[in-house]
Amino acid sequence: MDVYVYRQSASRLTVLAHLFGIIAIVLLLVWLLHFREGMNLDSDNPFRIFNVHPFLMFFGFIFLAGQAMMAYKTVLAARNVQKVAHMFLHLVAITLGIVGLHAVFKFHDRANIRNLYSLHSWIGIGTFSLYILQWLFGFITFMVPQTSLDSRARALPWHISGGRALLYMAICAAETGLMEKVTFLELQHGRETLLVNFLGLAILLFGITVDVSVALARYV
Repeated sequence: MDVYVYRQSASRLTVLAHLFGIIAIVLLLVWLLHFREGMNLDSDNPFRIFNVHPFLMFFGFIFLAGQAMMAYKTVLAARNVQKVAHMFLHLVAITLGIVGLHAVFKFHDRANIRNLYSLHSWIGIGTFSLYILQWLFGFITFMVPQTSLDSRARALPWHISGGRALLYMAICAAETGLMEKVTFLELQHGRETLLVNFLGLAILLFGITVDVSVALARYV
């Protein structure tokens, strides 16, 4: 009975996580396309180049990372297929994250702004670097056939805990990035500020529901 309750709770939270994630993507697109002139990595307008950064760092990195973490609940297939989906989604998240980071460095070069000067950038670069190491660790430990079952069993709690910690670090980077942008733009208390606030809440709730879903799924 307890296992059934945990399975039902984890499944409901997975649905809720998808809902918060989709809401965040919609709000992000409204903000960038309606209020912030759109996105174009090759634009002559440096602000349109910058806008690629928040979109890819949430949709391409955080959202897909959350999908990868929930893959064991959402991909109805054999365990090995779930593992491949998990690793592949993380790899796509890393790839799109690299493009997102390229966009912000390109914007700084165009706008003559110093790189890596803020707390947001420190948390973001640290998180992304550790994320890549986490992926490499997971690939070597769980995907390479030569790794012993004993090594996998000992590494699994660290891998799960590290992934959950990195999700919250990524959420923290996103939230500090939104606050930094709002402060930099000196937005007044209007529709754009409210939209950014709701966007921040949706991102936070996405992270929480993903994490709790993953935590409950361990008891199934």
